Amino acid sequence: MSGAEEAGGGGPTAGPAGAVPAGVGVGAGPGAAAGPPAAALGEAAGPGLPDEAGLAGARQLQEAAGDPDAPPKKRLRAAEAAEAAAAAAAAGSGKLEERLYSVLCCTVCLDLPKASVYQCTNGHLMCAGCFIHLLADARLKEEQATCPNCRCEISKSLCCRNLAVEKAVSELPSECGFCLRQFPRSLLERHQKEECQDRVTQCKYKRIGCPWHGPFHELTVHEAACAHPTKTGNELMEILDEMDQSHRKEMQLYNSIFSLLSFEKIGYTEVQFRPYRTDDFITRLYYETPRFTVLNQTWVLKARVNDSERNPNLSCKRTLSFQLLLKSKVTAPLECSFLLLKGPYDDVRISPVIYHFVFTNESNETDYVPLPIIDSVECNKLLAAKNINLRLFLFQIQK
Repeated sequence: MSGAEEAGGGGPTAGPAGAVPAGVGVGAGPGAAAGPPAAALGEAAGPGLPDEAGLAGARQLQEAAGDPDAPPKKRLRAAEAAEAAAAAAAAGSGKLEERLYSVLCCTVCLDLPKASVYQCTNGHLMCAGCFIHLLADARLKEEQATCPNCRCEISKSLCCRNLAVEKAVSELPSECGFCLRQFPRSLLERHQKEECQDRVTQCKYKRIGCPWHGPFHELTVHEAACAHPTKTGNELMEILDEMDQSHRKEMQLYNSIFSLLSFEKIGYTEVQFRPYRTDDFITRLYYETPRFTVLNQTWVLKARVNDSERNPNLSCKRTLSFQLLLKSKVTAPLECSFLLLKGPYDDVRISPVIYHFVFTNESNETDYVPLPIIDSVECNKLLAAKNINLRLFLFQIQK
């Protein structure tokens, strides 16, 4: 019996493209049986050695999966078949990637980190979001933050970034959420924003009211048939009015800031909020700055979390509010506008909001007003820091 007959195991013989010459020296074995799945994929007799027909079939499946003109279901089926063919051609690589996923994942959220990776003194990994969240929770509960695995102490000074893990994670494959193809994580964001033919996009006539959302490869066809460019001026007036209202709000803020900058008496200073606890039976976290002098007056800033609710650490939504207190005596009412912005060395995002108050000896403190941070993630960044550093601007209004 020849080598080709032995590889066939008595079953249907593979075609000439899938035949293995006897001189190659591949004997019959359990993985060499040419059953229907192996024949469909064009596998060779030896395990892990794909033949030319199998590679050609995999290439055809990949081309079908990447064809932007093919129907979505067909592309999905072709992508799954291509992945199956690739897995058959390289049986061991998928298992290694799965093991790396479990080794390199964050110990808190059990997901692969998307940005910075921190490690405790014993080497356990945490993504940046979970690391900041642990520090913020510890601040709210007045306790030392610890690693979820080994319970060793963690802080920004004790923990360091693991650059090797960050680079390794960036090379691991990840699936595009639109076309379902796999790319290295370092290239996935660019692919989803600029290259993917299935990414969700909007019509260029959105500014005049077109609500269309769809895959990028259908954009050209839609824009050619879009009815919004042919609308009359009267039909577009309502849409333009809404755009003018949002634009007017932005311009009102900028104009207010520019007019304040023209005042005679303007002062600003860097303020540092330091954490303290109340004297209640159930202590609450609050922040206060040392006294500082602006516009020849002495001031203090205070801040609190979630308006001093009982257990802010149990809430997913976290906010900060602050109040400005005048500590010196005045001979006449002092009318001021003020706003807080991020400090020169912080990366927290704060939207500028101007507040107004008239200070007197009897009414020397403002109500608590929201610190206009973007979301709870930015709030956790502030809570995780040892101190909160911001910049205060004061404008004295003279009549």
